[in-house]
Amino acid sequence: MPARSRQRGRHARPRPKRRGPSRWGFRAATAVSVMVLTAGGIGHALVSGLDGRLKRVDPFHGLSHRPRSGDGLNFLVVGTDGRDTVTEQERRRYSLGGTPCNCTDTLMLVHLSADRDRASVVSIPRDSYTEFPPHTDPATGELRTGRTGKINAAYSLGGPHLTVRTVEKMTGVRVDHYLEVDFTSFMRTVDALGGVPVCTTRPLTDSRSGLDLPAGTTRLDGGRALQYVRARQVDAEGDLGRIRRQQRFLASVIDEATGSGVLTDPARLRRVASALLGSVRADRDFGAHELLTLGRAMRGFTAASSEFASVPLEDPDHSVPGIGSTVTWDEEKAGKLFAALRRDRPLSPGATAGTRDGTERHGTGRHGTGHAAGHGKRPDGKNLDEEPGAAARPSGPLPVRVDPGKIRVQIENGTPIAALGARVDRELRAIGFDTTGTPRGAEKQDVRHTVIRHDPEWDRSARALATALPGAELEEVEGQGRVMEVVLGSDHREVLRVRHAPESSASPAPDSKEAKKAKEAKEAEEAKEAEEPSRPEGGGTNGKAVTGDEVVCP
Repeated sequence: MPARSRQRGRHARPRPKRRGPSRWGFRAATAVSVMVLTAGGIGHALVSGLDGRLKRVDPFHGLSHRPRSGDGLNFLVVGTDGRDTVTEQERRRYSLGGTPCNCTDTLMLVHLSADRDRASVVSIPRDSYTEFPPHTDPATGELRTGRTGKINAAYSLGGPHLTVRTVEKMTGVRVDHYLEVDFTSFMRTVDALGGVPVCTTRPLTDSRSGLDLPAGTTRLDGGRALQYVRARQVDAEGDLGRIRRQQRFLASVIDEATGSGVLTDPARLRRVASALLGSVRADRDFGAHELLTLGRAMRGFTAASSEFASVPLEDPDHSVPGIGSTVTWDEEKAGKLFAALRRDRPLSPGATAGTRDGTERHGTGRHGTGHAAGHGKRPDGKNLDEEPGAAARPSGPLPVRVDPGKIRVQIENGTPIAALGARVDRELRAIGFDTTGTPRGAEKQDVRHTVIRHDPEWDRSARALATALPGAELEEVEGQGRVMEVVLGSDHREVLRVRHAPESSASPAPDSKEAKKAKEAKEAEEAKEAEEPSRPEGGGTNGKAVTGDEVVCP
């Protein structure tokens, strides 16, 4: 399980806003899906020829005290920010500048069931706080023990070898195969597929990645797909919202590969496989035979055969002195999630609820009928969200960096449910927000998605409010002032409890003069944070398991 810090820094920068555009996150899982699916439709000679193009690593050399092997196969799929083979034109066109960090910005465990009827994908946040296994420091050559940091640093500290060891230590899941992908393989693979469709309920614009998508369904080429999965400013929930968007993209990749004739067209298959394998690194034991065997076993694989989840979190913005903002796992829920992988069981037994990040449309894919997250029904009429294991809910109040009592909120009801506005106003006030107490009706009564309108100068306050309203979209309104306007849509499900969690260093004795001064300074700074412009802040909630056919485009 992840390590925990005992101390919080004072001014940790929020994760989603402080990184450069290199953090885009999803070419990795595309690799394992297309590699396996491609092998299902081509012969041994072609696979053997392409296998020679794979670059090899040996991440398992000398590993000891590993988790026991279970049923099925576990792939650790790693995405790096390598861009050595990206052209200068592509760098400019798709905002791919910047210096690589030599670290992993995507980590996924992909479990293929023993019967090859199911693939379970678990996203591991790159900022997960952990204690690394003992390793040799690459700079000094000394043995390091007890070293802590973000899991993505394992790659720079010890390459694939330490990355595998750290993941196995945190999850208790034995890694059978290792796949590593970079920018180039992602773009080339999407292009070889003929593009991949994505669908959104509203326009998506992100100035840093260059993303500019209209509402509706759009077929993306490799470069635009890269922008889509890199975009940082379209999810109110920061990394967790982006992870769900990335998982939707993988579901679309699988749906495209299995439903558009790719597997029956040898020429297209060769282009896809060649584009992918040309820039993938794999462990020494993953070769043509393994790829062909898996592919033949999975010829009937569809988007409905896949399921996705992210590691349940306890704190999505956990500050560690000298390291910065990290995330810590909910150990109990994460333990159950990884136990399901070890036992070769579905992540969500029975009916599975979808997830919503406020930007994506859920509907019917080629291979099954989906439902909106939280709106699906069981045969007995209850919400799918009520199914045991369907949702990884927070274990307690979620931390926010601005005191809710200093956040003024005006509720507008955009639905035909007359009492909804008053109810949400009361619920927000009950958890500490300064609501007006006089909710009003919105201009339209058919609003689909809940929106938080806010002045960009009060971004931190808006994100704190968004933490309490899962799925709400953030909309900047210049000159609006400090009052947050919440327009309730039909997708509103609940108000989550939050707690004020200001970052602080070691505290003096409670009765000392220093304590009194510290308290006064803290209160003054918190008031300033609520009333003055401040740095943007990220937030997020725990993910849910969702099957691929629930999230592909209609």
